[in-house]
Amino acid sequence: RNRNRRLFRTVLRREEQYDKIKTECREGERSMASSREYLEFILGQLSGLEEITHRAMMGEYILYNRGRVIGGIYDDRLLVKPVPAAVSRMPEALRELPYEGARPMLLVGNVDDRAFLTELIGAMYEELPAPKPKKRRQALQEREK
Repeated sequence: RNRNRRLFRTVLRREEQYDKIKTECREGERSMASSREYLEFILGQLSGLEEITHRAMMGEYILYNRGRVIGGIYDDRLLVKPVPAAVSRMPEALRELPYEGARPMLLVGNVDDRAFLTELIGAMYEELPAPKPKKRRQALQEREK
């Protein structure tokens, strides 16, 4: 009986939180997710590069160049990691937070210039950290040895 009451209270709390978020979104207090159209535009601008991929994550999009995270699309803004190659090509770029609690990233303001974007992302590749191997693969590799 107590368990059912606790479960009922938890469900009520979650419904109240969901209603609050919906109200904030309607009132414009909370940012909305990025649009698929903006993602397609950015991917079109980067079509000159090989192996540009993306992954949807909580309404936003993470962008990858040959498996390395270059940045993402957050609230219909292209943000990239502040590696030296990006900072040197965009010295006046604003540093913005993709979401609350995240590290600042560089806002790419010149998204209409395809040549600039291609050069920027290509130059960033060598300075980006390699992806961490997944734990399952590590365990399998250790077993094979």
